[in-house]
This record gives sequence, structure tokens and C-alpha cells, in this order.
Amino acid sequence: MDYKKTKAPLSTITRDLTVTEDHTDNIYQRVMVVSKRANQISVELKQELNQKLEEFASYTDNLEEVFENPEQIEISKYYERLPKPTLIALQELEDNEIYFRVNEPTPEITE
Repeated sequence: MDYKKTKAPLSTITRDLTVTEDHTDNIYQRVMVVSKRANQISVELKQELNQKLEEFASYTDNLEEVFENPEQIEISKYYERLPKPTLIALQELEDNEIYFRVNEPTPEITE
């Protein structure tokens, strides 16, 4: 998914909990769904950033030569300005873009 085109806000906003009631009946379940999705998004963004920064990596062991690459700084700043993974996950939940299922415990059979 392209997280750069998300409609998620850049800062935290007050949310109406009744808007997401139709997704789950339990607020704790909603929090768990959003937190797990936010972790997935965070990992994906981190991997994407690391792949882009890998192009600028220098493998010299000389500590005296530290170069600041302006392109590398711009890429890092761009990712810092993206909405936080939690906000993206909340927006996905509101837009019905998250699929989740609840594993119901199986009833025990007593004889």
C-alpha cells in the first residue's frame, strides 16, 4: 500500500468512538487491531526507508570521513513528515480497509 497517499491526519485528532463501533463490539479489540496494523505499517516503512538509504551507505571504516549527503537528509525528512503508523492504521479502520478475524475459543466437550 502507498502510505504517502493516505488521508490520515499528520497530527493526533480527537476521534468519535461511535464511528468505529460497527467494526468491532469491543473497544479493546479495536485497540488491538489498530496496534497490530500499526506495527505492520511501521515495519514496512522502516524496510522501505532502509532500502532507500542503503544506496548512500559507504562501507569505509574511517571515522574521520563523515559525509552529510543532502539527498539522504531529504529522504529521512520526508519519512519523518509522513503520518505516524498509528494514525494510518486508525484511518484504515475507519475506511474499512483492515481485514481481521477473531478466533473464538472452541467449547470443551465433557463426557
